[in-house]
Amino acid sequence: MHNVVLIPGDGIGPEITEAVQRIFKAANAPINWIPAQAGMSAFNATDNPLPEETVDLIAKHKIALKGPLETPVGAGFRSINVALRQRFDLFSNIRPAKSLPGIHSPFTHVDLVLFRENTQGMYIGQERWVDDKNKHAESIAVITRDASERIIRAAFEYAIKHNRKRVHLVHKANILKLTSGLFLQVGREVAPDYPEIDFRDIIVDNMAMQMVMRPEQFDVVVTTNLFGDILSDLASGLVGGLGLTGSANIGKEHAMFEAVHGSAPDIAGQKKANPTALLFSALMMLEHLGHDDISNRIRNAVFSVLKDQSACTADIGGDGDTFTYADAICLAL
Repeated sequence: MHNVVLIPGDGIGPEITEAVQRIFKAANAPINWIPAQAGMSAFNATDNPLPEETVDLIAKHKIALKGPLETPVGAGFRSINVALRQRFDLFSNIRPAKSLPGIHSPFTHVDLVLFRENTQGMYIGQERWVDDKNKHAESIAVITRDASERIIRAAFEYAIKHNRKRVHLVHKANILKLTSGLFLQVGREVAPDYPEIDFRDIIVDNMAMQMVMRPEQFDVVVTTNLFGDILSDLASGLVGGLGLTGSANIGKEHAMFEAVHGSAPDIAGQKKANPTALLFSALMMLEHLGHDDISNRIRNAVFSVLKDQSACTADIGGDGDTFTYADAICLAL
């Protein structure tokens, strides 16, 4: 039995979390859920969006599953997602995007996994006003050799483990010659250690174009923080949207799995929310814990329900709700 810290999150978070718990129970997944708070709901209750008790629980149990959190735009407290990634050095953000049965999309053969460096780049939060009238702002991006090497090696190791054939490194070294240039340089130095993997590099703007022209050419992709944030959402769009893709944040000792979509407060409590993204994140968690067999059983049950669609939520073509969808998956199990 594995202890997992469960953060339901804000808005639709509690509903989709309950749906995932139902499915895990039906699959006899060996998980003991440890409830915790974070986000706007935690802030309203404790005046702290990331209570120290929650941090302590993650530190102790090392694994967390997190629903969507509300983060104010342009003001208020800093992103809890970023804070947790940096607090526990969750340097590797892994975002698979795979075409799904029954889901309408212009593409039917997408099967890529994007690795995003999670702790550096533009997301370190080093910003300042240059003048005293707040008309000139600057932001610092940090890229280091050590952080670049560990995320690039993580991508190659994943490719080896999962029988993937190719790794693309995405950069902007033609313009950002020091920061992005260093990332590319490290990639070229690491690649010869994995001769069985086809290594290629690609400039980020060309990558965006290629992803919407021939996404099937991409297998494993590795890039820096900001580029990874943008391209991983683009990848989700290729297969139906953020509601259909999972996400993992993995470090040396700790790991956090999360839904990457928003908290959707406009439909909270209405049973309209699609739990697939959080469920797929939870399946990545099961695989991380060594339970690939249970993960595969649940995934196959999801595929069978998606093919029929009648029990699915409206956003993916069904007439059901959060819990008819979850119950249909349980029945398929």
